[in-house]
Amino acid sequence: MTALTATSPATTTRRSARPIPLTRLVTVELRKMFDTRSGLWLLVSIAVLSVVATGAVVVLAPDDAVTYETFAAAIGLPVSVLLPLLAILAVTSEWSQRTGLTTFTLVPSRDRVIGAKALATLVVGVVSMTVALAVGALGNVTGSALAGVHTVWDVSWSTVPQVVLGNLVGMAVGFTLAVGLRSSPAAVVGYFVASFVVSGILVLLAQVRPGFEDLQPWIDWNATQETLLDGSTDTAEEWAMLGSTTLIWIVVPLAVGLLLLRRSEVR
Repeated sequence: MTALTATSPATTTRRSARPIPLTRLVTVELRKMFDTRSGLWLLVSIAVLSVVATGAVVVLAPDDAVTYETFAAAIGLPVSVLLPLLAILAVTSEWSQRTGLTTFTLVPSRDRVIGAKALATLVVGVVSMTVALAVGALGNVTGSALAGVHTVWDVSWSTVPQVVLGNLVGMAVGFTLAVGLRSSPAAVVGYFVASFVVSGILVLLAQVRPGFEDLQPWIDWNATQETLLDGSTDTAEEWAMLGSTTLIWIVVPLAVGLLLLRRSEVR
């Protein structure tokens, strides 16, 4: 009689679970940015305000002001305000919508989740800026045709990457505040305080204290962002100023925020 041999559980080979690919995480985070009402309407608002700003320039601007720079400036103002809010909601939605427990259970590595959110935010920022610039270009062609003047393209190709980078810097500041505070209202208020209140105080100090005038561009991220949005960041010193403000306002706070996020309890 042939003896039946049972396979020992200890000899059973177990397949190690493969980590979820980063591309899939980024895709999921992109979808989540559209799933919430606030995120969806912010994206819709960017498109709508770009069209409204373009129409306002076509209708109200004098003929000699119908240039691509005018359209880009009109569109850039609402876009530069709304994109950082979108970056904030991409992070804080895990806590405000109470989805963090599910997210961090499926993907235990919180660093990978935040990294995927950062890449998704970058993609949305670049695509949004591309659409906004395209709408401005269409408005420039349409506006010059209606006004009966030559189409003026007074924004150089070298300026466009700086404008995009300037808006991405604003998104990065909002993203950093969201990681550190993990609350939509607190991060939104913090962003506007950093943009207007803190920046205004630094400008005022530079005006009343001559010794602070040279230091202000090295610590005021809003000043370096405005230089980028103007497309006038040319010298090595100006790029060094951008690096300094990025280190102070983004790199160091983001590292601290990630450290706190790793240790925080998700409910």
